[in-house]
Amino acid sequence: MPTRDSVLAISALDPDQIARARTLLRKQEVRERVWPVLCAAAFAASTALMLATATILAPPVITEHVVGSKAMPHAQP
Repeated sequence: MPTRDSVLAISALDPDQIARARTLLRKQEVRERVWPVLCAAAFAASTALMLATATILAPPVITEHVVGSKAMPHAQP
């Protein structure tokens, strides 16, 4: 039984050209790009930090004490 090398040696085709054709026909690897995902994660993290900072530093909505307010008339002496 002839081996692959003996068939290529008998063949009229150039083995270097056959190897080149096989490498050109081989499926190319698809590389994943990391930068878009990294930028989206950084944007989400910075937005969360800004919201947390604004929540902590914002003045309270109610500026008077609830106990002494007119909203609770039964609490007044």
